[in-house]
Amino acid sequence: MESITLEPIGIIHSPHTCIEGMPVQPTGAIGIEAYVVLEEKYAEGLKDLEGFSHIILIYQFHKVEGYVLQLIPFMDTKSHGVFATRAPKRPNKIGISIVPLKRIEGNIVYFEKADMLDGTPVIDIKPFYPKYDNQMDVKIGWLAETKPVDISQLRSDDRFK
Repeated sequence: MESITLEPIGIIHSPHTCIEGMPVQPTGAIGIEAYVVLEEKYAEGLKDLEGFSHIILIYQFHKVEGYVLQLIPFMDTKSHGVFATRAPKRPNKIGISIVPLKRIEGNIVYFEKADMLDGTPVIDIKPFYPKYDNQMDVKIGWLAETKPVDISQLRSDDRFK
């Protein structure tokens, strides 16, 4: 299989300076603001993005080392395959977050619900289209069998360093 090379297009600046204690999903990061400083050469690509209420940030879990194929995710006490979770300790360490877009100033994109570490490299930014991105007829796998968890209160620990 051929390898893939991705170059960061910018860096996220957030108040989260260590993995422990961070929100594990954007729903747990209400009111936490951050911003992406896009490399100047990509700033032109932000044209018309400000008309969207939400964006999809695709980024790299840059502080995670190695990967595991089975793990205990934050929302359960049982082991699951990494591809059945959103855990960061994955072969390609790619994360996604759908976040509210606050404003754009030049090459800086401000957003809320920041659940990523300061210094996180951004791979891509996409607009969120509710008509196409929301799915209504879904199954949620092992999550359907777990006790309900208040994800807004769930915080990261050191298990995925």
